[in-house]
Amino acid sequence: MADTDDDRVYYVLSDLHIGGDEQLEEAPFLDELLAFLERLETTDENAELVINGDAFGLWEITQVDGIEKFDLLEETYPRLFEQLRATGEQIPITLLPGNHDHELAAYDAYVERFAAYNVDLVQEQSTSRQLGDRTIYFEHGNQQDPNNRIEDWGSPHASPLGYYYNTLVTSRAGQVSDRGRYNWLKDVQAVTPTEWMPIWLASKYFYREMNPLLRYALVPFLLLFNISALLAILAGLDLAGIWSQPVDDATAFLGQFGIAGTAVWYLLAANIAVAGLLLLVGVPVYFLRRDITRTIDRFGILETDLTVDPAKPYDTAARDVFEECPETAIFCYGHTHRPENRRVDGRLLVNSGTWLKRLHRRDGVTGLLPPVFYPSYQLCAVRIATTDTDIVVEHQAIEKPSPSGEELTLTERLLTLGRTPNPELPEQTILEDAVAKKKEKPTDH
Repeated sequence: MADTDDDRVYYVLSDLHIGGDEQLEEAPFLDELLAFLERLETTDENAELVINGDAFGLWEITQVDGIEKFDLLEETYPRLFEQLRATGEQIPITLLPGNHDHELAAYDAYVERFAAYNVDLVQEQSTSRQLGDRTIYFEHGNQQDPNNRIEDWGSPHASPLGYYYNTLVTSRAGQVSDRGRYNWLKDVQAVTPTEWMPIWLASKYFYREMNPLLRYALVPFLLLFNISALLAILAGLDLAGIWSQPVDDATAFLGQFGIAGTAVWYLLAANIAVAGLLLLVGVPVYFLRRDITRTIDRFGILETDLTVDPAKPYDTAARDVFEECPETAIFCYGHTHRPENRRVDGRLLVNSGTWLKRLHRRDGVTGLLPPVFYPSYQLCAVRIATTDTDIVVEHQAIEKPSPSGEELTLTERLLTLGRTPNPELPEQTILEDAVAKKKEKPTDH
């Protein structure tokens, strides 16, 4: 544990995921990160920077092994390492491994290499710092995730489920991303939860990779599907001789427009035929899918094997730490990429978010169109400090323009009009009377 320093201010970052094969080398937030480090270099505060795991994407670097990955990082990001050196000359910088860069804990040589850049690499699962008479507990958070828990911490052979996913899927995506019509596959790291991966791939195929002529030919059919399904039912009633008035009225109305009305009639007829076929197939498939889903839910398969609860495991872990170390006021973690700041048993559970792109799912407003994954950035640094009696925690926003204008097609932008996400960082939180008042020095009489 670090020495007590009542006036120290802590800045916390996590989940930068810098590095990876080929297209994953791009760090679109590098300028913002350098500017933040430059600000800390010139600060008048008694500050310390804690980088709380997954600073680097070592799992996604598959071309070299071991300490050679550091050589590759130095070569690829010289400006970053020089700025770490400069900032580290002015304030302490502490680096904890996460799961994506767990190898930092597996090779002692990393400690010396980072020390050359004034970065103190702590090869442990967690660390703590004093804040007045209270304590901040830091861990990356992957140990609470069964898919990414490192059972043999510090072993170079540690390989949880997430290791295979990232070395086989994520790194491969970085290698082939530039082969697409648009370089989008490198954003695979931003897809959370992982269960959305097939939906995201289908969405990007439809809006980015599908032949434009085919996509624009399909759009009217898909947009009109809901209407066509209703018309298919009405056409069926007409053929059965049960109710013919709607079809007769529509025929008479369109007949007033000559060739244009005939064209619309054929378009509707084609949609009705497709919708009718889909309805015939879709109704039994719907009931079968619903029954299978209920069975899966009953056994809890999806909850235990595929989905990681972004809140419950960390609530439990925080309560355990608070019980074991009653002086702990803050449990600070990352990993889930979801910035948060909330109270648990009178203390604070703080997540420092991610510097990766975030993708917000917006399901289609009509028809069978795939959902749109709207991109944004939510860069932030957590600042933790004390007043005379209180602890103040604030997520400081680091502005970066939304990439939506460059990355979304016209169709995607039209489908998300009025539904663009506006992610907000947690509000500043104050733990009142969390720090004992500093005792005044007695005066001589």
